[in-house]
Amino acid sequence: MENLVVYHGPIGKEEGERRLAQDGRDGCYLVRNSDSVPGVFCLCVLCNGYVYTYRIHKDDTGSWAAETTPGVQKRYFRKIKNLIAAFQKPEQGIAMPLLYPVTAQRRAQTYTEAQTPSGSLSPTHSSPNAFHLQQTPHGAQGQKNRNKKEVRQAFG
Repeated sequence: MENLVVYHGPIGKEEGERRLAQDGRDGCYLVRNSDSVPGVFCLCVLCNGYVYTYRIHKDDTGSWAAETTPGVQKRYFRKIKNLIAAFQKPEQGIAMPLLYPVTAQRRAQTYTEAQTPSGSLSPTHSSPNAFHLQQTPHGAQGQKNRNKKEVRQAFG
């Protein structure tokens, strides 16, 4: 998991929401440790001002799966990067496709840039995901962590 560029570690729900709200684009996403279930991770995606959270875990056979909308068949993947690639496509049982990775490296770089007095940008920036897919939500219901007003008040 540590090799996954969107993995932010044990940052907690509030920090994950803050990072997604800072990016602010529908379809931006990250992966973090679950606050409540040891050994489980959370795939978090921003959609229309809400953060939807989907638990992802590795089963006894070593395959990765995500909890998606009820009624959507659970899919298993040998590698976590394959799971993320599958969810970059529309209609996969999550609120919207994963479009813009919020990378842990980009977060560290943004923090470092904010600390420099010149405010100049580093010449190396992570580029957004090359996939430019449909950005409309597909009615999937993940766990809404905050409503739009709360996110705007907290981070706006």
